Amino acid sequence: MSDDIRHLEPTALWNFFADLNAVPRASKKEQQVIEFAKSFGETLGLETIVDDIGNVIIRKPATAGMEDRTPLVLQSHLDMVHQKNNDTDFDFATQGIQMLLQGDWVHADGTTLGADNGIGVATIMALLASKDIPHPAFDALFTIDEETGMTGAKGLQGGLLQGKILLNLDTEEDCELTIGCAGGVDVTATGTYSAVPVAADTQGLKITVKGLKGGHSGMEIHLGRANANKLMNRILWLAAKQYRLQVASIDGGGLRNAIPRESVATITIPKSNLAAFEQWFTTQASEIQADFHATDPGCEVSFQEATVTEVIPADLQETLLASLHACLSGIYRMSPKIQGLVETSNNLARVLVKDGAFQIGCLTRSSVNSQRDDLANSLVAVFQLTGAVVQTAGDYPGWQPAPESAIVTLMSSLYVEMFKDQPHVSACHAGLECGILGTHYLDMDMISFGPNIRGAHSPEERVQISSVQKFWTFLKETLKRIPKAA
Repeated sequence: MSDDIRHLEPTALWNFFADLNAVPRASKKEQQVIEFAKSFGETLGLETIVDDIGNVIIRKPATAGMEDRTPLVLQSHLDMVHQKNNDTDFDFATQGIQMLLQGDWVHADGTTLGADNGIGVATIMALLASKDIPHPAFDALFTIDEETGMTGAKGLQGGLLQGKILLNLDTEEDCELTIGCAGGVDVTATGTYSAVPVAADTQGLKITVKGLKGGHSGMEIHLGRANANKLMNRILWLAAKQYRLQVASIDGGGLRNAIPRESVATITIPKSNLAAFEQWFTTQASEIQADFHATDPGCEVSFQEATVTEVIPADLQETLLASLHACLSGIYRMSPKIQGLVETSNNLARVLVKDGAFQIGCLTRSSVNSQRDDLANSLVAVFQLTGAVVQTAGDYPGWQPAPESAIVTLMSSLYVEMFKDQPHVSACHAGLECGILGTHYLDMDMISFGPNIRGAHSPEERVQISSVQKFWTFLKETLKRIPKAA
């Protein structure tokens, strides 16, 4: 890790970010980072609570002269998305993130950076440790498992928090004040099969799709980037019909909230069709690269010889490839109420066919719960045609905007005062914990904001240094302006 990062301004924030990034913190594997946060609060001598599900709450009294101000909740999540490039040798379970400086940006060496939401966590840590920053009393709420189900926010008990205004530090554009978000639900199809021997006179091949940009399946779904699972299925579905391709295995994508960047499949082709398939494949690869040149210029589609002894049954192959072909991945509906906002979408996040079992995973999002559920039900119907067991789980609500709330009004006017420009006050298509927390604390006024982060949920993730400084200054001034408690 570059020691230069610890010398960036504000130094307390960047040092806490470096400390945090030394701790493994995958979703659902947060025990080390929970202990890290708990120890941090206790070392400061502040009241520190770890609730039954693993959320950490650290309470800090108001600074002198701010005791009569409305108490706050400052909230970020402890977990991060673990993604790396295939050619990066890195073990997230044992290694700290290797951070690098590149101009005005901090990024990681071939992995996700953890700025989502580590910058928010580090910011709150800097406030907890500060001795000279004026602020009202606040609860620092560090939730767990935000990235794969928001179970930390779901499991938080009502009545535990003392703050009345929630500042969520999990937005990725420093000109935005986020006041609403999408809800989501996981759709998972699973099944088993008995593999059959390969036919005589066939050639085994391994097909690879890689080099895609990927990214956040909510915040970047509107960019039209390629989905590796959809590209792979495009090839398999067509070649099965034209060249009697048989599928042995598919392994594509990973985390539900990341647009898949890579997919690998092993297949067989009759040797009599091999020359024609090779010519056709070259054309298909060129067409795919042309289709997505603007969004995924690094796209690579290739094949090589492989040893294959078994394939999936023909009837399963037909229904499986057809269902994947029919599965929507991308935007389903734009919001008719908020210009430019994606209302409903789906990410075909995971396709795994191997060793007698298959699994398909999707994350369906919408700011309208009925639209979310309707799209999810259509996916259930599609995948049931394969004979799969299809389940929906992990649903969480959206966050309905309140554009004239007190905190939105305060921070909007303060932004204009400080930066001589209008902030972009809007909802987002990502899932934020505010919607869930609002079901536990019905009267809490909420807003989300943060610095510029690009490429979240992918190895391209990076955070802008100057934007962190802007965000830090804005947050400190906001704390000063919090009004007196009613």
